[in-house]
Amino acid sequence: MIVGVLGAGLMGKEAATDLVKSPQVEKVIIGDLDVGQTEMFAQKLQNPKLEVRHLDANDDESIRSLIKECDVVVNALFYTFNQRVAELAIELGVNAVDLGGHIGGATDYILNLDEKAKAAGVTLIPDLGVAPGMINILAGHGAKKLDKVSSIKLYVGGIPVEPEGIFKYNLVFSLDGVFDHYTDKSHVIRNGEMHEVDSLSEIEPIHFDGFDELEAFHTAGGTSTLGHTFAGIDTLEYKTIRYKGHAEKFKLLVDLGLTNKETMVNAGGNVVSAREVLREVLTPQLRLGDKKDAVLLRVIVEGFEGETEKSYMYELVTTKDELSGTTAMARATANTISVVAQMVGNGTITSHGVYPPELVVPGDLYMREMANRGVEIKEYVKSEQM
Repeated sequence: MIVGVLGAGLMGKEAATDLVKSPQVEKVIIGDLDVGQTEMFAQKLQNPKLEVRHLDANDDESIRSLIKECDVVVNALFYTFNQRVAELAIELGVNAVDLGGHIGGATDYILNLDEKAKAAGVTLIPDLGVAPGMINILAGHGAKKLDKVSSIKLYVGGIPVEPEGIFKYNLVFSLDGVFDHYTDKSHVIRNGEMHEVDSLSEIEPIHFDGFDELEAFHTAGGTSTLGHTFAGIDTLEYKTIRYKGHAEKFKLLVDLGLTNKETMVNAGGNVVSAREVLREVLTPQLRLGDKKDAVLLRVIVEGFEGETEKSYMYELVTTKDELSGTTAMARATANTISVVAQMVGNGTITSHGVYPPELVVPGDLYMREMANRGVEIKEYVKSEQM
């Protein structure tokens, strides 16, 4: 199988690193606008399977020239490119997966390409990061074991192992993404009906061994396609994990309008975006640098098997790989999209069309593949006869 990787940012590089290790992958073509830094990555990796290409994501012909040589494409570009990449993959008859983009409706747009993908005989799976992504796969895996699903609760956080600074947080992905998740409304299902709630709200304590006091609160985008897939269940909610006090401090910035894309201010005669200023101020303070990060995850799926009330809980605690220097978030995210891309490319996933991860990715195999990469997801089962 030949796999194309669009984008040589952190996640693209980590996905390519995993892909070239697979005996089923014949070649990996990685494309990026900055060929120089991508060539440096390739020289460091020293794997003959890896080929570097120039890629201008704003140029359809540039994207086409890379995609057409591949059996499956890993789209690791910023989510604003997801729609166009999906359309071009269908046009060229090539399978594709992406890291998600429910903020701004990108994933919804791609899901609406289902009939076109079926007609082209290709498989598209969006939302293959951690949240959404890993949590979707695990939620779907637990749900398939139940006759009736009543509740799905999701908790995920990428945090520093040693908290520092005002927010006790370091960036593990785009700060613009953080602003979106904290500013937009969160969607939850309560008593079988979809509701909007404020992000950064309904703070609750949560415990993971080895970590100081933690909290969890609503943020936008995490439930992604799960709200449609499990429409009508009693409860669905997604909360982000941070160290205690984080939400209250960030909510002040949100309430002041500083994270809102529409907030413009006159500063010394120049009209500037408050959000852009905030981003430039916070980014240097929040960079992870050489610090050690962790990904904490808990997925709880409750329901019934016959008359027995049952719950399946999936839990992950993974930290930065000190040997390779790979962050915990990169390990969890890039391995997820690589594993699923290979499932599509090797015929494990054969359904043509556009599918959310919870409907089409085999959970048992996914968990085994992630464990083989040092990302171990544990399953806990509880049952009670009614």
